[in-house]
Amino acid sequence: MSRIGRQRITLPDGVEAGLDGNILKVKGPKAELSQEVHPAVTVDIAGKEIKLTVKHPEEKSERSLWGLFGALVSNMITGVTKGFEKKLQINGVGYKAVLKGKVLEFSLGFSHPILFDVPEGVTAKVEKNIITIEGADKQIVGETAARIRNFRKPEPYKGKGIKYIDEHIIRKAGKQAKTAE
Repeated sequence: MSRIGRQRITLPDGVEAGLDGNILKVKGPKAELSQEVHPAVTVDIAGKEIKLTVKHPEEKSERSLWGLFGALVSNMITGVTKGFEKKLQINGVGYKAVLKGKVLEFSLGFSHPILFDVPEGVTAKVEKNIITIEGADKQIVGETAARIRNFRKPEPYKGKGIKYIDEHIIRKAGKQAKTAE
């Protein structure tokens, strides 16, 4: 049995859920999200509760889908009520980011600036060297933050690059001069 999938998910006040064929739609104060449901997973919406079941709980693949969709529905509800946020920090001399409308412009030590279009459903803010990515869909927020981090990953010698705020970079010692014998 899936421990996550078998739990009933309660809808907070102001959140509505509906099933249209095999597409689950969740609407809240911040946004409206939809997720296609796998045919092996059954979604039952009764009042303010969502219950997920699978057709064959003894099969491992279906049990894993049960837990997956339980987590996805829970994340959808959190997204439409509170939203998700990722913060990135830019470290390095001359490294910076500027927000111009829906385009982030990065200067990361390359011969050219890097232009990044912020996806639909995501907002970005830049304050000094901190970039804040916010949105209702956890997957899109995380993917956007990961794509921005990939422009210049933090390096272990000086720590220059783009890293998550809570990420710890293990530093390495550089080359050392040979001692005379």
